[in-house]
Amino acid sequence: MKTRSLAQIIASFEDTVMRLPSLLSVVFLSVVAVLPTQGADEPKTPEPVKTDYDIVYTKAGETELKLDLAQPSEGAGPFPAILAIHGGAWRQGNKNDMRPVLLEFAKRGYVVISPQYRFCPKETFPAQVHDVKAAVRWAKTHAQEHKINPDRVGAIGFSAGAHLAMMLGVTGPSDGLEGDAASDAPNTKIQAAINYFGPTDLAADDIPPVSRNLVKDFLGGTAQEKPEAAAKASPLAFVSSGDAPILSFQGTKDPLVPYTQAIKLAEAQTKAGVPGRVELLLGGGHGWGGDDMKHTRDQSIAFFDKYLKP
Repeated sequence: MKTRSLAQIIASFEDTVMRLPSLLSVVFLSVVAVLPTQGADEPKTPEPVKTDYDIVYTKAGETELKLDLAQPSEGAGPFPAILAIHGGAWRQGNKNDMRPVLLEFAKRGYVVISPQYRFCPKETFPAQVHDVKAAVRWAKTHAQEHKINPDRVGAIGFSAGAHLAMMLGVTGPSDGLEGDAASDAPNTKIQAAINYFGPTDLAADDIPPVSRNLVKDFLGGTAQEKPEAAAKASPLAFVSSGDAPILSFQGTKDPLVPYTQAIKLAEAQTKAGVPGRVELLLGGGHGWGGDDMKHTRDQSIAFFDKYLKP
């Protein structure tokens, strides 16, 4: 992964469509930077986490979709579960990028799952939402096998992954976004969601041109050409009483997602009585590192502990 500074990346954000993997690597590198490390000369301790990678969780046509999983290696459970959803403008990225997040939360008593999902423009909305919902169903169906508490499930995502995490938090079976699910399949509603700089209103007037192009590929047309799809793909349109609590982190100088997106979400949560909060990082861009990353990581852990652990 590239290690250019966030400032350098933002300075050339006109190339964002092609640079999104590098941009998101800043976030993941920052997560890695704050994980505890063990020196080569230190005595080795038992690994507290058990991992299982590349599990097939569903098929989309003839395409197998896979997930990575990490869970505490000790303890009877059941443990709360978290879906960790990668970003990449719904068009690229890799579930492997989330493995540091899986390990961090698994060490803290969670079963953590990072699902692969289909990419646009080949597959447009709602394919990506269908896929992450299928991952929730898989987790609940295999709850006993992986020591999961199916009544304590959350989601965390970055950028487009945050959008999908929010969609899990605010939509249910009656919203028509479940995909190809059996009538007796587990409910895909979750109990908490964390949003790192994800879009909430895909039809907003202040979305910058570079992001409008990304939204166009996601929807299969512009928000003006497909207003119904833009509304149905926007977490903001679904916020209502009883939704999962949502914690949002948003930079005020994000070149891709205006901070007004987080403000709108906060207003909708307040009106509907949905718990949670928005933290604006003044001067923050589309990702951050250092003390800000440590702070948002710690706040994320505290948020999930509050809403997912009995």
